[in-house]
Formats: sequence, structure tokens, C-alpha cells
Amino acid sequence: MSELTSMINIGKEMAKKLTTVGIDSSEELISTGAKQAFLKLKQTYPNVCLVHLYVLEGAICNTEFNSLSEDKKKELKEFSDFLNG
Repeated sequence: MSELTSMINIGKEMAKKLTTVGIDSSEELISTGAKQAFLKLKQTYPNVCLVHLYVLEGAICNTEFNSLSEDKKKELKEFSDFLNG
């Protein structure tokens, strides 16, 4: 099992939050997916925002979060907006 902090974009603070919601490794984050992980974080940490979702997706895709495609960013923003209802 790989450390979360070994993933691109995932710092100590984000790793700590993910561990709090039951995601303890990079493999778990990848299998959970960015949207589901974000949903779990949102339930425990209501102040997480769209950038956190980008960070998670970037980590899973092994790319800088600000290098995600515009289509992917749009999809993630729609998901975040839906959650914020």
C-alpha cells in the first residue's frame, strides 16, 4: 500500500483528511474515485471546495490539478455544484 503523500497534489493536510474519512492509501483513493472521496470529505469537512476535488482527480490521474482538461474541470464543477445544491 502506497502512502497518500506519495501521490502528486496530496500534501500532509489532505492525506490527514482522507485518512479521517477512511481512505488510507493511494490504492484506496484510486479505487474510491475522486467524486466519492470528495463526497466523504464534504460530509466531514463542509468547507472543502472545488479545488479539493480537482486535487483528488489530479492525484488519481497523476497530473497537476491545474493541468486537468477543461472538459474534466467542467464535469467536476458540475458535480460540486450539484452537491452544493
